[in-house]
Amino acid sequence: VQAENSEGCVDAKESVADVTVLTKAADDGLQISTKKEDLAFSISCWLGASESSGLQDDLKGVLRKIEAELSGHNLDWRNVLYVHLYISDMNEFAVANDTYVKFITQEKCPSGVPSRSTVELPLPHVGLGKAYIEVLVTKNEEKRVLHVQSISCWAPSCIGPYSQATFHKNVLYMAGQLGLYPPTMTLTKGGAVAELELALQNSEAVAKSFNCSISTSSVLLVVYCSESIPSSERGKIQDKLEAFLKQIRSSSTKEGKLSKVLDHLSLYVLVPDLPK
Repeated sequence: VQAENSEGCVDAKESVADVTVLTKAADDGLQISTKKEDLAFSISCWLGASESSGLQDDLKGVLRKIEAELSGHNLDWRNVLYVHLYISDMNEFAVANDTYVKFITQEKCPSGVPSRSTVELPLPHVGLGKAYIEVLVTKNEEKRVLHVQSISCWAPSCIGPYSQATFHKNVLYMAGQLGLYPPTMTLTKGGAVAELELALQNSEAVAKSFNCSISTSSVLLVVYCSESIPSSERGKIQDKLEAFLKQIRSSSTKEGKLSKVLDHLSLYVLVPDLPK
């Protein structure tokens, strides 16, 4: 999500200039891919299936490798804006969280822990280990982080080791949102479409805390859909997304709050499973 006030934004052509990709293999089987940019860059790390020894050990190895890579750039976890965590089995989500929090802590990130999305992917089917991580890194530590851990009525809490959203250089990076009812933190009933609607409401609540809206300011919306969703329901998910955004824009117009609308991209990804 891009902030309403675009002052200080860098032109997209400048921000992706001179991008290079470096890939190297270590003796321990870990693979690192680094994409460098002027202001930010991403680091991806994974193990090959033949070197895998279970989610906990794989994740420890991957996190250690990323930590070492950050250190090689004179950076650490406080420079990480966002983490994409991919695991091979969502039933081991608790194991992944317990391992993750040993590396990324509030003490190491005094301005706030990075925002995060966690998704199950069939990693072993493509020759990878049990864990794959991509982090977005910046050399500029200036950021605002929303990390509400108490139960509230306006948005789901983040009791885990990640924040709801991270604001940096006029761009808001939002953690993955589920169709959870904030006061009880329970998944809403009614199926995938109902879950999406509540997840969007939660996303809008987080965006509003940064004075922006997913309906007018979004650059990219990624919708992860569990493969358990019947094919007959999948088309309804796209319809619900577009109807929800249209409804918010309409309300903003009536209230005289509508700013210039960005043409966002919507990406729908079918995955084996999502966090519960």
